[in-house]
Order: sequence, then C-alpha cells, then structure tokens
Amino acid sequence: MERFRVFRIHLEADAVRAGYEWSSLEDLSAGEVVVRVAWSSINYKDALAATGAGKILRRSPLIGGVDLSGIVVSSSDARYREGDAVLVTGCGLSETHDGGYAEYARLSGDWVVPMPPGLDLRTAMAVGTAGFTAALAIQRMEHNGLKPGGAPVVVTGASGGVGSIAIDMLSGRGYEVVAVSGKESADGFLTALGAARILRRQDIDLGRRPLERALWAGAIDNVGGEILTWLTRSVDSWGSIASIGLAGGAELHTTVMPFILRGINLLGINSSATPRDTRLAVWQRISTDLKPRHFDELISREIAFDALPAAFGDYLRGTVTGRTIVRIAGAPHGE
Repeated sequence: MERFRVFRIHLEADAVRAGYEWSSLEDLSAGEVVVRVAWSSINYKDALAATGAGKILRRSPLIGGVDLSGIVVSSSDARYREGDAVLVTGCGLSETHDGGYAEYARLSGDWVVPMPPGLDLRTAMAVGTAGFTAALAIQRMEHNGLKPGGAPVVVTGASGGVGSIAIDMLSGRGYEVVAVSGKESADGFLTALGAARILRRQDIDLGRRPLERALWAGAIDNVGGEILTWLTRSVDSWGSIASIGLAGGAELHTTVMPFILRGINLLGINSSATPRDTRLAVWQRISTDLKPRHFDELISREIAFDALPAAFGDYLRGTVTGRTIVRIAGAPHGE
C-alpha cells in the first residue's frame, strides 16, 4: 500500500508538536482490521490533545482523532470483510492507540462496530463520541427507572456536542427537556432541537441546603462542579444524574442526604471503556428509537482534513455549538 497522510501528535519535553505527516500501515498501532477512513469529527478532547492544552495522550507519538467511520479494506478478524462500512468511537483512540485523523487506520476487531442500518458514514460521525455518550447516558438512566411523561429532564452544557444531541434524543423519546446554557446565541439552536425551556447558567440559584426543591426527573450533566452539586440537591426522588463532563470543575461538594432521603442515582458515564455488548446495543438504539431527528442542525461545520489545525482553537475558547465533522478521504456526501 502506498504511503498516506496522517495528523500525528508528538509530546516533546512537555510541549506538543502536531501536524501532517506521511505514514504507512507498518507505522500504525497494531490491529486486525484495516479501514480506509472516510469521516472523523472534532471533540473537545481532540482539541486538548492536538494543542497540548490537556494531557490526553498516554504514549507518543500518536495519530489524533477519537472517532472514525470508513470502509474495511482488509481484516484477519472473521467478523469483518472487505467493503464493510464500520465505525469506531473511543476505545483508546488518540490516547493509547492511533486515531481517526488518518486516511487509513488499523484497529482491534473488538472495537469496530458494523454500521447500523439507518446510519451511514457521514451521519455516524455527526453522532460520533458525543452522540454515543449522550445515548449511553440515556440508556443508563432509563435502566434506572427514567420514563417519559414525568418531570422535566435537565441537560447542562446544552449547546455542546453531547448536550445538543442529548436534547434531540430525549425530546424525540417524549421527554420534556430543559436546557442549561450560558450562550444566549444558541437559544434558537436548542429550541429547534426540542428544548422546551432554556435556563441561563448564571441565573440559577444554586442554593445552600442539603436538599432543595425537587425540580427534575433526571439530569445529563456536562459541567460538573457547582452545577453538579446543585443537581444532586434538586433531582426528584429516585431520579438519576448522568455525570459526563467537568468543564465547571472536578470537585463535588454535597452530602449523603440526596442519596439516602431521595434515593437518587449518580451515574458515571465512561464512553471510551464501554463493554462491547453495551456499545453495540447503544449504537442499535442510536439507529432506531434514539436516532437524532435534526442532523442538519447538529452539524455546525463540515471541514476538510486540511482544515483541522485551524479548527481546534474554537473548542478551547468555548465558542463551538453543535458538531464538527471532518471529511478525511473524499467520501461522497451522504456516504
């Protein structure tokens, strides 16, 4: 196979050097399945890794990109054949294994997900890690008793990738969704996705009591810190909080009162290390009852592979709304 382009990240004396290089299959991390990558995406984690703003890479050098979709070109794993459309999200990509910012990827067969009916290479990356994380949160909350028709479900960090897709999925399932966002400019976007109401993060009275007035049947939290503390005090009895992000802080200052007096569940969501059977089940739901209804609205930007470096800064500045998908290998639109 001829050499191909990759976007590789090097850690050098506590600094990061990242850019395009020519590579070969022999240079890639080991794996049984070789995929010609068609699409990838940008997540906050990708921006942290590529710029060195966060310690994401656990070995160096590595190809960036936590998501990919493409076509199998060879496989020593009998579950996959040449020509199969597949996707991979998380599973250590761009942390311990070369990721999706490359024209070819070599992957463990256990990570590869056959493309579910109802999705294609492009829409799978509109979902990507962000949408998989949102769907995993909903699946775990419903497993713990969440049902449509009750009190509202609140989504914090609502204008980001996880938050926006969560709103779309929840409203499609029949939940009343309240979005918490600090971006007034995103109001129209969130309403179009299905948010029934929008709260300004800066206007919320977080309270100080161990238990505040019960407001929510459940919550998907992308913020952490004081907002997550407030959610533990304001989710109703037997409700669940899916904890996903920590943009507002990693510490949690609460009491046992919400857990022993209201019986709430605090569910940690790790989308990267999800067991394979759960991963397949969640992607099945993403292609059916949790399938986003507003792909065009969710995709805020579609960029070429060459445009990657210029796109990361907006994620660090917190100005991105929705999802950015990356055309890696010239896939026709809609594939």
